[in-house]
Amino acid sequence: MEENKSHKKVGIIIAIIVLLILAIAGCIAWYIISNMDQNTPDEVLSQYISCLSNKDYEGMYSLLSESTKARVDKDTYIARNKNIYEGIEATNISISNITTNIDKKSSNFTTTYTMTFDTLAGTLSYDFTMGFDRQEDNKYYVNWYSNLIFPNLEEAFKVRVYSNTGSRGDILDRNGKVLATTNENGEREYPYGKVVAHLIGYVRGISSEELEAHKGEGYTESSIIGKTGLELAFEDRLRGKNGTGIYIVDANEATLETIAETDIEDGEDIRTTIDIELQQEIYNEFDGDNGLSVAINPKTGEVLAMVSTPSFDSNKFITGFTDEEWNELSSDENTPMFARYESTWAPGSSFKPITGAVGLTTDSFTATEDFGPSGLRWQEDSSWGDFYVTTLTTYSGAANLRNALIYSDNIYFAKAALKIGGSNFADALKKIGFGKEMDFPIAMSESQFGSNNEFTSNSDLANSGYGQGKVLVNPLHVASIYSAFVNDGNMIKPHIEYSEETEYWIEDAFTEDAADEIRDDLIQVVNSPNGTGYEARISGVTIAGKTGTAELKSSKDEDGEELGWFNAIVISDEEDEQLLTINMIENVEDRGGSHYLLPKVRNIINSYLK
Repeated sequence: MEENKSHKKVGIIIAIIVLLILAIAGCIAWYIISNMDQNTPDEVLSQYISCLSNKDYEGMYSLLSESTKARVDKDTYIARNKNIYEGIEATNISISNITTNIDKKSSNFTTTYTMTFDTLAGTLSYDFTMGFDRQEDNKYYVNWYSNLIFPNLEEAFKVRVYSNTGSRGDILDRNGKVLATTNENGEREYPYGKVVAHLIGYVRGISSEELEAHKGEGYTESSIIGKTGLELAFEDRLRGKNGTGIYIVDANEATLETIAETDIEDGEDIRTTIDIELQQEIYNEFDGDNGLSVAINPKTGEVLAMVSTPSFDSNKFITGFTDEEWNELSSDENTPMFARYESTWAPGSSFKPITGAVGLTTDSFTATEDFGPSGLRWQEDSSWGDFYVTTLTTYSGAANLRNALIYSDNIYFAKAALKIGGSNFADALKKIGFGKEMDFPIAMSESQFGSNNEFTSNSDLANSGYGQGKVLVNPLHVASIYSAFVNDGNMIKPHIEYSEETEYWIEDAFTEDAADEIRDDLIQVVNSPNGTGYEARISGVTIAGKTGTAELKSSKDEDGEELGWFNAIVISDEEDEQLLTINMIENVEDRGGSHYLLPKVRNIINSYLK
């Protein structure tokens, strides 16, 4: 009997222990489950700021306490935050100095923190205190008031942003003549219209892509921005900086607090090296043709003119096009909006002085070396098949460098390229800037040759020697190369912003002897009655020049378009007579080839020297 009682007691004790264990386990499980999704005030703050940085205003609203939502509806909350933060262009939002406190009597949590952010009026930093409610789901939610935007912002107050735009700077020619300005209505004006349209460019309203790319630089949706030409190249200096203020105002729009202000700043005037009278003269000569002209001072590198024809009236981008005008401009097969001098072109015989200078510099041949007669067509050997180098005329004198330039002998320069050799020629061309980007405010296409700037066959090398094959040149680059012929073999660095400084782009591009020889030979191209540039001669003026006709065709049996070139240098010791001009006109077939340009360039030089 006693034994049964003892067993019974033990059973009861075990049952009690089991129940206790189960109860404890249940409590632990309940605690774990009830706290699995629990957050902390710091985590909520971090999530709130992350949503703000990403302009996720709905996400911010989802973090608000029920008491806040009862006081502020979703649309009102989102509109207030969005209008203020985006109106002041708040970016780069960060928080620091985070401290969380608990009121033991009420069990309310508050977190203090410092928020720093950039605005269109500068960088701001404020200390905030964020309160939290712990709700039935055991999570913390934000008790929001307007003073979490700005400390002194009350519900009835508003934030206002005022902005005044600084005037855009003028673009001037070398003598102070206005090429681009802003009139009394804030509108941009281009007094010379078509004459400088490609060079000066134009401004228009900023696009959403540009606004994003220039975020934090003070642009707004109403800003104008340079789109092309010098308006784009000097945008950072030309544009006026807005004077901006951020204020807190009351219901009557009375200013209660100045949050931030920046001063208005007018843009900088840019004085260029352009001679607008020369630019106008060149445009008049080329108007009606598809062509280009680049003129520089070969001693200083100052760019005196850059013309592309046909052109367009850049003022129309300000005053507006009719649908008919825009359709006519954008569909014109002559591509009037294309700045031809920025591109690359087949140079034809205008490349021959470069081949000659490379040959002399590399000691591949001498200036007096006679390559021998070749008739009107020639090939290296029978491996060229039916490919022959052809030339237009024979001559009785020696086949040396000077005669080859005077008569523009294709065969001589094909042989010259072969004497130089593919590897040496490629290295020399790379040395003088082929395949290199020019340091110039307006982007110029890189000159190139062969396949990826290498010669892969002798026929390609021979063709390249006289500017055919796969040779493509940028006109401004060619101007720099030609400048070496009057600078002891050094290539001048072209620049378009007025400066007293002179800099070489590539020193020792050619030897001094080679440069002098080419210069003297090019003088004979113009002065000799047999020279291809004889029609360009001007009494009392020494001109060194080279013609060129580049054939553009996909096979040797077809008739193709021809590009006519005439590059000329005024040889003078007088500072105000320095002029080097590179000129090209398209479609000169049936118009005398390169000879079509000679009277035009003669007129340009005559006008400049008067």
